[in-house]
Order: sequence, then structure tokens, then C-alpha cells
Amino acid sequence: MEHVTSLQRKAAEIRREVLGMICHAGTGHTGGTLSSVDILTVLYYHVLKVDPKNPKDPDRDRFILSKGHSVEGYYTILADRGFFDTEELSTFSSYKSRLIGHPSVKVPGVELNTGALGHGLSCSVGMAIAAKKAVSPSRIYCLMGDGEQAEGSVWEAAMAGAHYRLDNLTAVIDRNYLQISGNTEDVMGLDNLGAKWEAFGWQVVPADGHDMGSLINAFSVPHDAGKPKIIIARTIKGKGVDFMEGIAAWHHGVPSKEQYKKAVTVLDELIRGMT
Repeated sequence: MEHVTSLQRKAAEIRREVLGMICHAGTGHTGGTLSSVDILTVLYYHVLKVDPKNPKDPDRDRFILSKGHSVEGYYTILADRGFFDTEELSTFSSYKSRLIGHPSVKVPGVELNTGALGHGLSCSVGMAIAAKKAVSPSRIYCLMGDGEQAEGSVWEAAMAGAHYRLDNLTAVIDRNYLQISGNTEDVMGLDNLGAKWEAFGWQVVPADGHDMGSLINAFSVPHDAGKPKIIIARTIKGKGVDFMEGIAAWHHGVPSKEQYKKAVTVLDELIRGMT
């Protein structure tokens, strides 16, 4: 229980930092970043075997943020874990900063440049095949958006992952039902998403994407032999800021100073309550 509470507190701190980055830069992808923070928190503070002091360890786990536009939480966590100085976060999206609006391999801890949706899982499949061939204990994790599921390359990678029996590969879908142009079911219907992935030969594990215990359990489920695993994490776009939650316009909305103060006040109260 104490570990779960510490993860919840960390996620609230990450959300607060993310909002500050976006407001300072005057740009960013707020809604999808906030919906994925809890997933990233469990990955980087509970699941992944990575070492900021040895970031190129050949047997490290690999994480790919396929939904690369939601980079603010990713950068914040990498800095907090010690991959680079937290003071650099203030340069996000500024001239000559390496902290650009999508993940860049110039940033320590980032494995792959991402942002063109649909590419992350394909590259993750390649990494998982390479790890198998090298007989490496490395495990590969890939976070996708749900709007991204309309990309054909996702399903090519899904077929390949099952064909090559990649039980060292775990994908996660940030299932918040919203994308830049509206509800996913209006733009390009996806449900029943679990049945689709199961038909493609993957082990499907549902999770509450904002419940640390649920996420921990989902990542802990052993892989079926020879099957890649996909966690379908139900989330809320804009999670943690009540006036942003479930609103598509916050996909890349930037809070005003007043909205930022209001959001931070709520997050600060939440953090104090868990201290």
C-alpha cells in the first residue's frame, strides 16, 4: 500500500511539472500527456530495468513512446530518474533545446525518435526480435495512443509480433477514447479493441490506467508462452485537472495563467494529502 501511495504522489508531482513546462513553453500536448502519466510512472518507478548511470547497458529494458506527442511526462520522468538535469526541463520547446516536442535520441534515456504515429510498435517488434537473437534478458515496452490504432502499420506489427512469438514484448494502449479530432468511435471505431488484438494472436490484459494497483498487476501478469502481451489501459484525457478531463480540445490546449494556478492548487492539495 505504501508503494502504491508513493507512485500516486509521484504521478501528481509529474502532472504538476508537466503543466508548468507546457505553460512556460506556450505549447504542448496536455490532454494525452496527463492521461498517460500514471502508466509512465508505474513503468519507470516499478517495472523497467534501466540505469541512468549506465543508460546504454546492452541488457537494459527498452521503452518506446509511440504516441510521441505526449512527450512532456516522458521528459519529466527521465529527468526525475536522473538521466539529465531537471533544470533542463525549463528549456522545453525553446530555441536550440534538445527537449523538442517529440522524443529525440539526443535526450539521454530516449531509445527512438517517435511522433509519426504507428511506427513505435514496428520498431519495438524489431528490438524484441534482436533481444531474442542475442539471448538477452531485455524486455521491450511500447506505449501507443488509441487514435493511433487506426494506423495500418500497427496491425502489421501486431501480426509480426505474434508470428515471431515475442513474449519479451509488452505494448500498452492509452485508451482515453479521444483524439485530436474527437471521439475515437466517431473518427474510426475501434471497439471491441481487446477482441481485435486477441484475434491477432496477442495476450490481452485490461487495466484501469489510473489505478496503480491495477497497472502493477497488469504488468505483472506472466506472458503466455510465445505470445506478446498488450495492456489496454482505460484512461481519461486530461486526468488530474477536472476542467480538462474528457475534453478533446485539450489534446494540444495550453492552460492560461489562471487555469494553471487553479490546476496546481488542486494537485498541491492532493500531494500534501499523500505526504
